[in-house]
Amino acid sequence: MSNTRTYGGYRTGGLWIAAGISFGAVVVGSALALFGMLEFDEQCAQGLVTGPGKLGDIRNRAFPPATICEFEHGDVTSIGGGFVLGGLLWLSMLVLVVCLLVALVAEWFEPRLGGALVMPVSRAAKLRRTAVAFFVTGSAFLMFYALAGWKLLAGPSSACAAGADWKYNPPTTLSYSFLPPQATCRFTSGLTRRMNPDWVASLATELTVPALIAGVGFGLAWGRWREERRAIRQREAAIS
Repeated sequence: MSNTRTYGGYRTGGLWIAAGISFGAVVVGSALALFGMLEFDEQCAQGLVTGPGKLGDIRNRAFPPATICEFEHGDVTSIGGGFVLGGLLWLSMLVLVVCLLVALVAEWFEPRLGGALVMPVSRAAKLRRTAVAFFVTGSAFLMFYALAGWKLLAGPSSACAAGADWKYNPPTTLSYSFLPPQATCRFTSGLTRRMNPDWVASLATELTVPALIAGVGFGLAWGRWREERRAIRQREAAIS
C-alpha cells in the first residue's frame, strides 16, 4: 500500500492553453506589425504617406509595434497602430498576462478535494509542476536580462564602453541601475544616450514578476513535499 497521499490542486490546464494561444497571437501579430513598420518612416519623410497638415515628427512605438508619423492636425500610423491589429495585440497581451499570473498563483494553494475546479494531485507531482514553471519563467528572465544587461555585468561604471573597441575617448557612464538594466551614456561630442531602449529595460523588469510568483509556488511545494516525506519516515520508524 502506498504511503503517498493526494491533495487538492486547481485545474490550470485551460489557463495554460489560453496563455499559449494568446502568446502565439502576440508573436504573430507583433511580426505583422514589425513588417508594417519597414520603411514606413522613410515613406512619411518622402511624402509617400500623406496626413492632415504638415509632417512634424516621426517616432516608433514599442507595443503594439508601430511607426507613428505626427502631422500638424493628426497622426498616421503603420498597421500596428491600427484599431484591428493594435486591439488584437492588446487583448492577446491582456489574456496572456492574466492567465499566466492566475495559473502561477493557483499553484500556491491546496484546496479541499471535491470542487469542480479541484483535482487530486500528489505533492511530488505538485513539486514537479511548480519546478517546471519556475524553470521556464526564471530562464526567460535570465536570458532576456543577459541580453539587456550584460554590459552592466561586465562593469557597471564602464558599461557604455563595453562591447566595442574604443581606442580613444570612450563614452562615460553617467548613471546606471541593475533593475531595470539601464545606463545613461555620454559621448565626447556631449550627446547623451540610453544604453537600452526604455521598453527593453521595462520588459526585463516585468519578467521578474512571473519568475517570483513561480518561485514562491516552487518553494511552497518543496516545503510541503519535505513535510510529507518527514511524516512518512516517522510513521515507518514507529511501525518498525
